[in-house]
Amino acid sequence: MLSTTATETVIEVNGATHTLLLDNRCTLLDVLRERLGLTGAKKGCDHGQCGACTVLLDGRRVVSCLLLAVGLDGSRVVTVEGLADGGTLHPLQEAFLAEDAFQCGFCTPGQLCSAVGALAEIREGRPGLATGEDGPVPSPAEIRERMSGNLCRCGAYPAIVRAVVGAAPAVAARAEAAALTPPSAPTGEAG
Repeated sequence: MLSTTATETVIEVNGATHTLLLDNRCTLLDVLRERLGLTGAKKGCDHGQCGACTVLLDGRRVVSCLLLAVGLDGSRVVTVEGLADGGTLHPLQEAFLAEDAFQCGFCTPGQLCSAVGALAEIREGRPGLATGEDGPVPSPAEIRERMSGNLCRCGAYPAIVRAVVGAAPAVAARAEAAALTPPSAPTGEAG
């Protein structure tokens, strides 16, 4: 019998399905870090203001510190640990390395997940505040506006913007290739 303060929840994280009995008050960030041992998403402000805990939820970027995990039953989550394809880094991870886009590195996982989501929004033609008459393009202004919820305090920010803009064509090519490939079945794991 389930407790009235806990709920069985099934969440796919980085391709693995987890069936978890979760306290109804647990945030997605706490489940990722403390139950699943995925410490890439960082606990920064714990108020949804810094973006350090950004992950992808069903393909959209979210701040995981503000989401109650029990409300995400059946959802698909991708953390920074799930961006690479086996031993091959995601194009954004490669671009961050090439541009030296991390100094302290604390915000980097959230910046990477947010950039994946921001570039997807641009590819889908979803306008932002910096979008011009020609529609959304991965320009420095567009990237700065779309990622304004991800704070960098160490000074790597200009390199982060360069990395995201520079990686946009490779990320688009990867997304296009993935769209043409049938999805594989997730693996099952009890958490």
